[in-house]
Amino acid sequence: MDSSAFFRCEGISLDLGGREILKNISLQVQAGEVLGIIGPNGAGKTSLIEVLSGRIAAKSGAVHFLGRDITTLKLFERARLGVGRTYQTPVVPEDLTVAEVLKAARQAYKPYCTRHQAEWACELVHLVVKPTTLASDLGTLNRRKLLLACLLMRHCPLLLLDEPAAGMINSEVDEFDHLIRLLSKELNIGIVIVEHRLELLDTIADRVMAMDAGETIAHGSLADILDDERVHEAYFEHA
Repeated sequence: MDSSAFFRCEGISLDLGGREILKNISLQVQAGEVLGIIGPNGAGKTSLIEVLSGRIAAKSGAVHFLGRDITTLKLFERARLGVGRTYQTPVVPEDLTVAEVLKAARQAYKPYCTRHQAEWACELVHLVVKPTTLASDLGTLNRRKLLLACLLMRHCPLLLLDEPAAGMINSEVDEFDHLIRLLSKELNIGIVIVEHRLELLDTIADRVMAMDAGETIAHGSLADILDDERVHEAYFEHA
């Protein structure tokens, strides 16, 4: 584990309801790098994202970001430092227009973002919809873009993405592929992405970590991981 890594966690363990969910998980990601996480349902992938984002406190272990120990910081505190997070379901405010969602994000906390910053973020993610469109009327891909724009206007250097391609058709996955590569390689954003769509990880992930039953079982390139017998047993035979 590189102590100078842009973002890292060490020895993360988590118990929920008397059950061991995560067991001594460690990972790191550098600025501009994409780390993919795969594993069968129940492997602990989303729980790990919950811990990394600060929504759930780990039983043990440490989380470091930009040289700072953020282990005890809550979700909103990590968000203000630049830890952006999206969820499996792209939930947006049902009664707000796209313009109103962006305004709420701009004014969520000080310093407020300008309208220009919001417009820049929308252009960056290629969100091309009328500002008066209800957010609830957006399709899956545009909902993802809107949520990303809300994070990017704050210039988040780290994104934690939980199954962002869920519900997308193949052409949308291709577009999302280009967007993630833009964010990581041109904006130098570090990205941790949980994803079942292996074809997406194959094109965007610099490294992949496989999990099963709350543990890391393999780590390396996607090709190497897919040749690992433990991954075949856990991910393919019991997924």
